[in-house]
Amino acid sequence: MADLHLLREHSLGLAGARKIAFEWAEQVEQEFDMECVYTEGKTEDEVSFKRSGVNGTLLVTQDQFELNAKLGFLLGAFKDKIEAEIVKNLDQLLAPKAAKPKAAAKKK
Repeated sequence: MADLHLLREHSLGLAGARKIAFEWAEQVEQEFDMECVYTEGKTEDEVSFKRSGVNGTLLVTQDQFELNAKLGFLLGAFKDKIEAEIVKNLDQLLAPKAAKPKAAAKKK
């Protein structure tokens, strides 16, 4: 078995982090056929996820995301690729959203 451990700090607060965690859970359910269970707490939320060959948790607090996962024997061979994909997905969700350009003012 191979273990994954990722830690990402943020400044979103718990409410903002929850939105990102919900998006992440939906994304891994669709893209990787994961089964996710989201449990809200007062100071920390937990997303439990599993599918054949992998299980883990994403802990969500007001200032960090902590992902812990165990990969089965077969998926363990792809640990680096799986970790890179998880990092990419989480970092994209955490990236500041670009401001939409304002429409040019019309002349009268």
